[in-house]
Amino acid sequence: MARAGNRLLAERPLPRDGKERQTEGLKVGKPRLSRSVTVNLVESPLGWLKARGLVSDRQFDAGERLRHDWERAQLAPSVTMRWDAPPTARVARGAPDLPDATCVQLAAKLRFEAAVAEAGPGLGDILWRIVCAGEGMRDAEQALGWPARAGRLVLGMALDRVADFYRIS
Repeated sequence: MARAGNRLLAERPLPRDGKERQTEGLKVGKPRLSRSVTVNLVESPLGWLKARGLVSDRQFDAGERLRHDWERAQLAPSVTMRWDAPPTARVARGAPDLPDATCVQLAAKLRFEAAVAEAGPGLGDILWRIVCAGEGMRDAEQALGWPARAGRLVLGMALDRVADFYRIS
């Protein structure tokens, strides 16, 4: 793996390029045809679509706002015990406290649910899979039982509606 700027990059082999390269571990005398491509391992599926011009800036911003609300609401499954129990009561001195974390969390959850409801029935699944869970388009289409390349069109419609909800111009 190599680092380029703040991105984590890795090379992965892809079959059939026309370039001949001997693949390690092959016992057959013929070299295997392959090519390699540099992949940004920390790029989100929505960022991948934007980088290739498949979603607009407005749609990307709407998806990022939706993901931000999803993360702030802490809707991802927890895999461990929560250790952030409230502290015992004590005399408060100094600056006033910041807003209660649960209030911020509840407000984000309400915004997330309202944005998904604004997208319309049946569109919340593709929004959640691509934007929040970080699934690739192909995986999301297969999981939903959709034909290939149908997800991008449906995701675009859903992101437009979410952008309207967040009033992104």
